[in-house]
Amino acid sequence: MIIQHMNAPLVPLNGIAPLTRLGVIRVQGEDAAKFLHGQLTQDFALLGPDESRLAAFCSAKGRMQASFIALRWEANDFLLVCEKDLLPQSLKRLSMFVLRAKAKLTDATGQFQLHGLVGDAVAQTLKSTAAPWTRVAAASSVGVMLYPADGQSRALLVTPADAAAPALPALTEAQWQWTEVRSGVVLISQPSFEALVPQMLNYESVGGVNFKKGCYPGQEVVARSQFRGTLKRRAYLVHADAELAAGQEVFQQADREQPTGIIVQAAPAPGGGYDAVASMQIAAAEAGGLTAGGPDGPALQREPLPYALLEDI
Repeated sequence: MIIQHMNAPLVPLNGIAPLTRLGVIRVQGEDAAKFLHGQLTQDFALLGPDESRLAAFCSAKGRMQASFIALRWEANDFLLVCEKDLLPQSLKRLSMFVLRAKAKLTDATGQFQLHGLVGDAVAQTLKSTAAPWTRVAAASSVGVMLYPADGQSRALLVTPADAAAPALPALTEAQWQWTEVRSGVVLISQPSFEALVPQMLNYESVGGVNFKKGCYPGQEVVARSQFRGTLKRRAYLVHADAELAAGQEVFQQADREQPTGIIVQAAPAPGGGYDAVASMQIAAAEAGGLTAGGPDGPALQREPLPYALLEDI
């Protein structure tokens, strides 16, 4: 049973937040799109000028080693926005697959500013109310429309490092991270490295996997999980009255010995406590009696996902 915790902010958020925990991998060259198409879970060969991508980088066993918000900065010039704690190893491993492709990969974090826009600031800055993963050009910046949080519009804004950020009300990165959690769409970080196949984070339902494209590392495992009914874990929104953190294990009262899942991302909630995205065994999540950090840890309340799962669409 889902116990709904009413946790929408008393006053809707509106403004801009610095995203210092994210970094940028830049992929440049005439084979850049082809290279990304062959390595990530999404289609880059047919990427339109007004599109961006949510995509995962997987091991041969289909486990996510990184996930990205990917966008074209210019022709043959792509930016992969990811968690900083996974950037060095992701850059190193991706570079191993370049081989003869005409593509150059670099850590371009210092070349850009990353900001999150929430509420009216999205339309004010990007002049757009388009669907998630739409790419929007705005002056010297590029915006990516994201999934909303509790009805509030959200977008990623990428700006050259030497350009001025928009003059908007200031939000904290913690406030932004809370909206990420509430959107139900998060990037993995080091604590969840190789812990999940994309569907265990609902990526197939939020535009993170293309099942019609060609091969990429782990493609057979990802496809098998989708079409052979072998998926046993999903991502859920949860709330606790105590602090939660990425990497904490989730337990279910019927089995105090083995964890049933993991907290992927968490943030303090405006109304108190913490909200989180947890990837858990479906049967355990449905049964309830969930705790974080151990069998006697703080209780987790499940909340409704803000989007439909692919199997429900």
